[in-house]
Amino acid sequence: MKLRAAVPVAVGIFLMFALPAFAATEKPAASKSTAKPAAAKPAAPKTAPAPAPAAPVDSLTRMERAVAKDSTNFDNLYELGVLYLDRERTPEATRVLEKAVSIRPNDLKALVNLGAAYDAVGAGSSAQAYYRRALAVSPGDSVATCRLASSLYAQQNYKESIGLLRKLIVDKPRSHCAYFTLGVAFADAGLYRDAIRSWQKVVEYAPESAEAVSARESIEVLSKYLTGQVGQ
Repeated sequence: MKLRAAVPVAVGIFLMFALPAFAATEKPAASKSTAKPAAAKPAAPKTAPAPAPAAPVDSLTRMERAVAKDSTNFDNLYELGVLYLDRERTPEATRVLEKAVSIRPNDLKALVNLGAAYDAVGAGSSAQAYYRRALAVSPGDSVATCRLASSLYAQQNYKESIGLLRKLIVDKPRSHCAYFTLGVAFADAGLYRDAIRSWQKVVEYAPESAEAVSARESIEVLSKYLTGQVGQ
């Protein structure tokens, strides 16, 4: 499929690589005491003031401290890598996730997220190697397959990319990430009605997913564009 840019598709269509956000805990406002001091009584003991609450620590800082304390804990390394990816701190994410993979070479999530980290810096070949390792661990895994297909597509390896997606849909007919990525490919090729049909499947099969949010926006954009074409 040849790259075309006849119509702007909604900006988040490549949410394939998005990772869950971890919001920092909001710092509570300092409370003010409204109680009036009691009348002076020589025999009454004084009450010690309550200690001020400690300032909350956000997830990233907490995990950085945990990893600094024990850099061999896989779960902490993995969570820290995901947090770095979420905040677009890709070099740190790559370093931490590589450490996690060295501890558990066959962990599916770690392999896929490490692939995503390499994709984020444009190292598609390295990313694809990790996606393929993930698929060797879990053949046919939807997320690993979709991300591999997206990475291949970005390198203009259209035939293998689309082949992977079509096979995934045959094997797992309700794989919303396959329909989502296929819709991106259709839109990129100018096959807008096919793209809309693919994204409608995403909304039908996984209405609460991040892909569905982007699919709805993209459907709206393309529908308006096609309606404008008809009216011309």
